[in-house]
Formats: sequence, C-alpha cells, structure tokens
Amino acid sequence: MIVSVVLLGFVGFCAAAWEVVVPHALDQDIYLGVVGGGVEGHPFGTDQLGRDILQLSLAGARSALVGPIVVAVGSMVIGVLLGMVAGYRGGIVDMLAGRYADLLLALPAVLLAIVVAGMVGRGYWVTVGVLIVLFSPSDVRLVRGAVIEQMPRPYIESARVLGIRPSRIMFRHIAPNIVPIVVANLLLNVAFALVALSSLSYLGLGVPPGAPDWGRQLADGRELLGDNPLAAVIPGILIIVTATAVNLLGDWLSETLDRRAVAA
Repeated sequence: MIVSVVLLGFVGFCAAAWEVVVPHALDQDIYLGVVGGGVEGHPFGTDQLGRDILQLSLAGARSALVGPIVVAVGSMVIGVLLGMVAGYRGGIVDMLAGRYADLLLALPAVLLAIVVAGMVGRGYWVTVGVLIVLFSPSDVRLVRGAVIEQMPRPYIESARVLGIRPSRIMFRHIAPNIVPIVVANLLLNVAFALVALSSLSYLGLGVPPGAPDWGRQLADGRELLGDNPLAAVIPGILIIVTATAVNLLGDWLSETLDRRAVAA
C-alpha cells in the first residue's frame, strides 16, 4: 500500500509540474536520432526525434492521470445522481435510468469512442467526454443497487416519519453509507480509464502527434523495437504499474471505509 501511495504521489507530482521536473522533455535532437539505453545522459535512450525516453515518460504522466481522473469523477457524478434518484424513487424514474444504462452497456465502448472521435474530430478532451458517458451506466447500476440495499433499514423509515425531504434523505443520510463502494469504484474507473485512453492514443485518437502521452509513446515505440525497445517497454510498464497501484489503493480505501462504517 505504501508503495502504491508513493508511486501515485510521484506520478501526480510529475503530472502537476512536469515542466519544472523535466523542462526539456520535448526538446528534439534530429542529429542524434534513435539511440539505445545506457547512452550518457539518456539512460533509456531516445526516440526517432532524439527525445529522451525517460523525460518524455515523466511528461506523459499528466495526460495519463488527469484524463482518467476526469473520466472517473464525471461518470461517477452521473452515476450518483441518476442511481440515487432511481434507487430511492423507483417507478418510472428507475425504469428510465435502467434503460439508459442498458442502452449504453449494449454498445461496444471502445468502438463507439473511435467512431465518435472520428466524426467529431480527434482530440484528447473529446475522447475524455465520450468515455465519461460510456463509463456512467455501470456507475448508475452500482449506486442504484447500493441505495436499494439501504432502503429497508430503520433510519430511512425514521427519516420519512419525521418528514425529512427526500433530497436530504438521499444525499445526507443514504450517501454517507454508500461512500465505500463509490470510492472503490471511482478508483477502479480511474484504472480502466487510464487503459482506455492509452489504447485510444495508441490508435491515434487521443492526444495529437508529438504530445507526451504513454499511449502515443507506445505506438511510436513499436517502430523502434529493433533500435531501442525501451521506447515501447517503459511507457507500457508505466501504464501497467500505475493502473495496478490505483486498484490497490482503491481496495485499501474500500476496506478502511467499510471498517469505519461498521464501527460507527
């Protein structure tokens, strides 16, 4: 757990201040070209434009972290709002929320993202917006199920008898009791979004060419496997390790919050 927190803290620091940490990450040296790892000043070598792989990877932390967090938070906001109302109200609201979730879950997410990004235009934030919508159905179902599980409990009936407004019951009384599952799913979505955005960047639908991004580096590095395999290996490792660290942190937070809820 400590290793995960330290790793994510470092990635977050690089995402927030990579211009300070590696100010020359995007500097090109066409005359140098591709060199393998171990060259003085370039421990992981360079790419075809002569850019240092290590510095470029540190700079890519911003798109690797900011986008997935926006996707996870955006989809969870939709999920909490729709799922909370659907689970509490039931009836036609529940049916409409269910049909919304069923429709989007029936669509192939990555393929739909490719189609929409291709129609609207390539762009990182276009892709992020598409993924927010595509990630939201599972959040709606998750929150709805958690709310329905809370409904038979005595504190709900007591709040109703006291005449407390439904909105206050939902967001003041029910919401704190479903925080553990929401937080765990939020972090799980960060990991999924990291992989999804990296995949789309690998296909050329995320960040523009030349921008620091692990998925884009992976795509560019496949052409350099013979000259400098680290150009593809390093961003691939970073994607896997970061996603794993986020999942481990999510599991730990979920268990911790569950224990506190039981103790309370």
